[in-house]
Amino acid sequence: MFWPDVVSLKAFYATHLGQFSAQLIRSSMKRIWPHAKNEVVLGIGYALPYLSLYLEPSNHVFAAMPAGQGVVHWPKDGPNASMVCEESQLPLLSNSVNRVVVVHAIEHAEFLREMLEEIWRVLTPSGRLFVVAPNRAGLWARAEDNPFAHGHAFSANQLKRLLGAHHFTPLQHGYALYLPPSSSAWLLKCARLIEGLGRSFFPAFGGVVWMEAEKQIYAPIRLRAARPSRSILAPTMGAANARAKTNT
Repeated sequence: MFWPDVVSLKAFYATHLGQFSAQLIRSSMKRIWPHAKNEVVLGIGYALPYLSLYLEPSNHVFAAMPAGQGVVHWPKDGPNASMVCEESQLPLLSNSVNRVVVVHAIEHAEFLREMLEEIWRVLTPSGRLFVVAPNRAGLWARAEDNPFAHGHAFSANQLKRLLGAHHFTPLQHGYALYLPPSSSAWLLKCARLIEGLGRSFFPAFGGVVWMEAEKQIYAPIRLRAARPSRSILAPTMGAANARAKTNT
């Protein structure tokens, strides 16, 4: 599966369209998770524009970026809190993360089952997961010039079944990005209005579908054969109770 390059993702979010799309998705996140107090928050994929909601002194927020995508220093100001890792191997202790935000990830993952198993492993009992994926019925998945147009698109039911099959209990879902994927200044000026109208009259046709899910603490442990792993680069995250894996 093809991973979008981190440079192109960063460039998209630097555009007016990218900034508006991040704001619209963040507003959905903020309704579900208005804050995260004294918690460890992990972003997987390219979640940097969304993790900023939880950058507070009382939280430990960091990003795991797949090797196929690449990594950038984040946040812009302050010590680095981003790391590059294999999609199927998170360099974190089990039960060490309270919340996970997944954006620009599940639609590209080659080892999706293993990625979800790793997310389940690192989450604390009853930890929460927030996934954003391209909506199969939306305009953004049918366009070309945006990062939600590539990889595997999902319907809400498909995403619900996927998470349920990997020991997460879906709690709620919704849609965002009713705005067409266009850089038209007129459309961007009307972005909030279009978003409100879309949510009211065409709720299932947003550009992305999001879903919140909870870790099932009674899920069985699945053993799988070990695969060769690559070395990873990780920041020092002692306060977040995280550690880097090393090759033997």
